Parts: sequence; structure tokens; C-alpha cells
Amino acid sequence: MKFKGSTHYVLSFTFYVSRFTFLGLFLAVSPVFASVFPFEAARPLYVGARALGMGNAFTAVADDATAGFWNPAGLIQWQGVKLFGVNKFHDRSDYGFDPKGIGYAYRGYGLFWGNKIALGVESGTPDFNYYSIAHQIHPYVAVGASLKFKRKHPSDYYQFFGHSPSYDLALLVKPRSDLRFGLLAGHLPGERGIRWLTLGTAYQWKNLLFAVDLMVPRGPLNETGLYYGIEWTAQRFVRVRGGRSDQWWTLGLGFDWRWIRVDYARIYEPDFASDFISAELRF
Repeated sequence: MKFKGSTHYVLSFTFYVSRFTFLGLFLAVSPVFASVFPFEAARPLYVGARALGMGNAFTAVADDATAGFWNPAGLIQWQGVKLFGVNKFHDRSDYGFDPKGIGYAYRGYGLFWGNKIALGVESGTPDFNYYSIAHQIHPYVAVGASLKFKRKHPSDYYQFFGHSPSYDLALLVKPRSDLRFGLLAGHLPGERGIRWLTLGTAYQWKNLLFAVDLMVPRGPLNETGLYYGIEWTAQRFVRVRGGRSDQWWTLGLGFDWRWIRVDYARIYEPDFASDFISAELRF
């Protein structure tokens, strides 16, 4: 995203967006009533070992091939094609989780297809297809949207779309090269209107990337979540990550070289730890 206009305009714009974000973070410490998202609509998404390693604080980052899941507006942050796959390789005795997807961006437009599937969970086999689009509408602003369809299991035919449609609406604001704000408004199958908002901010300081997400649900799903993380570019090709995904600590490591990036993440959950690995190819 390029930047135009006066410095005064940029600073004023940043100030007002910052006030909005910090108000959201203040609300995060307010008392809330416990509730649980169904696995297939769980927050955070657990998609991408890079995002996981950063505590699932990725709404304002969203600059890799997983952007269609986290914030489809972020698809415009690169040019060309990105392809990714994720595997939960330990511990799969509780559940398996293997998302994948592909994104394409060109001159301020982005397209995405992704599949999020879990195995061995109580609700059966949650399997969602995502179809996303993004457009940069202003030098500082991009918008995006995703249509989500649930696929039946078992099935003896390929389901291009599926059933139980729902949607996400997204916004990405980048008033400065080192500062980003993201917003994702999510809808659940069979529900009316937006069911949650995720607000995110990310700040790049030298070789450190800081990110914070606040998830605010509406209606019966009334559990606010706060996620934060950091990514340190330790060497030219090496990334070290850490964060806190609501209640649980996360760790991560990444290797980024030319057209490929490989990431590892561990998240500590109740009574066990889960390990994820993902790979991204760029063309």
C-alpha cells in the first residue's frame, strides 16, 4: 500500500484510529460472561503457524497466504501468487487440523480460496471453504470480504461450494509504513447479522513486529478475547515468535528464503500442548 498526502493528514488520521483501538483494548479488561464458540467457528482461527506463534494476533498483519482467513483485505499487500498448507502434527489424538489455501493479488485487487477442516472433533468433521476478494480503495485503505460454505461429510462427490453459507467483512488501514489497523466482522451460519468483531493493530519497530487483537462477540457468544504477540527478525532468513492466545502462551520459529517460508508453532492448551507446521510458496 502506497502513501500520499500531507504529513499532517497522516498524523491526524493515525491519532483518531489509535484512540479507537485503545478504547477497544480498554474494553477487553471489562468483566465478561463465559461462553464457548463451536469449533467450526472458533476464535482464534488457528490457521497458519506464523499467526499461531504470534499468539493468534494477526488481523492487522494478514500479509501472507492465510490472509483470506484472518483479514481478506490484507490480500492486496503483495503481488503474485501465494500457496500455503498447515498441519497439526502433534498432538492429533485430540483433534487433527489441516487448513490450506491459495491467494492471488495484482494492482490493488486480491482473490483467495481456502479450506479449513478439522478431524476427530465432537461435532463431526467441520469443513469450510472460503472464497475471498479484496480491493484497495484508497492509498491508506483496503476492504475485503469472504463467503464461507460448510461441506458435508461423508460425501461421494466433490462439493465446490457447500451449504450453510456465511460471510466475513474486512478492513485494513495503513496510515504509515510501520503501522497497520485491521477489522474483521464475522457472521455465523444460520445467524442474523454480525456475530463478532475482531480489532487488530500491528506496529513494526526496526526488526520487531508487535501485534494485538481484540475479539468482541455479540449476542449469546459473549466471551471477549485478547491476543498479542511479537515477531523478531533474528537473522535475514530467521524469525522468532512468541505471544499469548487469550489464556495460552504460544511460541514459534520461521525460516523465510526467496520463494518459500516454513513456520513452526506450539500453543499450550489445557492439559496438553499442540504443535503446528506450515509452508508457504510464492510465485
